[in-house]
Amino acid sequence: MTATGAFPSARYADAPPGAHLHAHGRGRPCVITRRATFSASHLYRLPELSEEQNQARFGPCSRAPGHGHNYELIVAMGGPLDGDGMVLNLSEVKHAIRREVIEPLDFRFLNEAWPDFDLSLPSGRLPTTEALALAIRDRLRPHLPVMGIRLHEQANLWVDVLVGPSHPPMEAFLSIRTHFAAAHRLARPELSQGENEAIYGKCARPHGHGHNYLLDVTVRGSIDPRTGMVCDLAELQKLVDELVVERFDHTFLNKDVPHFADCVPTAENIALHIADLLAEPIAATGARLHKVRLQESPNNAAEVFAETPRLEMVPAALEALAGV
Repeated sequence: MTATGAFPSARYADAPPGAHLHAHGRGRPCVITRRATFSASHLYRLPELSEEQNQARFGPCSRAPGHGHNYELIVAMGGPLDGDGMVLNLSEVKHAIRREVIEPLDFRFLNEAWPDFDLSLPSGRLPTTEALALAIRDRLRPHLPVMGIRLHEQANLWVDVLVGPSHPPMEAFLSIRTHFAAAHRLARPELSQGENEAIYGKCARPHGHGHNYLLDVTVRGSIDPRTGMVCDLAELQKLVDELVVERFDHTFLNKDVPHFADCVPTAENIALHIADLLAEPIAATGARLHKVRLQESPNNAAEVFAETPRLEMVPAALEALAGV
């Protein structure tokens, strides 16, 4: 929006042909992002559960008086460029985010910040990262052309919620990050050393080499109307630790992981194998594995979309959020 409240392109709606020739790109679509931060605390405790049940369900997050995070918010917005080369006036974007989100939440106890988290109400849910991202999205939509929201609770945990007719309003993408160290050698056994070096270069050397792998696992699902969760986060983290990290960490993949005895452990093949290991166990939690991203080095990474039919329809908003 412009300072006058009109959409930017409206300023030039009645301009004569040939006017504003410098306004290259006017009318063409673009996605922009804006980042903001706030600090807040929250507590995971449902009044209908006993102390023991809350502890079993939410672990340390159920301990009163709660705990805090430094949240990072990224808002993806889209629309046509105006004659000034902007989708939106960034000053107004900044003020809208501050007014609707940062001022109500910064240095607050989230359980008491918004009616969304009032557990005495039938619609009240816990202020999880998923539920908070959803509430932020819905508060910004009347003021900004929001396409998606990414909310980092910490560096190793974040949530994406999107906007659009193909995206259920209560759906979220929950991502966790972990790491493991492993060695591998890239070589096909039926080829000679020279042939392997022609394909894989230094990575084919006989004694292998190692990496500190960074692993992102993204699941997709509906946010529970009471717990505010896509799935049991502790269970998700346990699955990734047991099925991937414990099996792969400090191994020589070619020799210690049976799958790679006859499968070249490229980053792509490792990511595919991780997706295969996780898909069914994650489905048992009520969520669906959406994506595995494996970063082998600062320069190399592989992504595998477990939901193959969705591979060709990755939303532009999710792409924009991932690039920040």
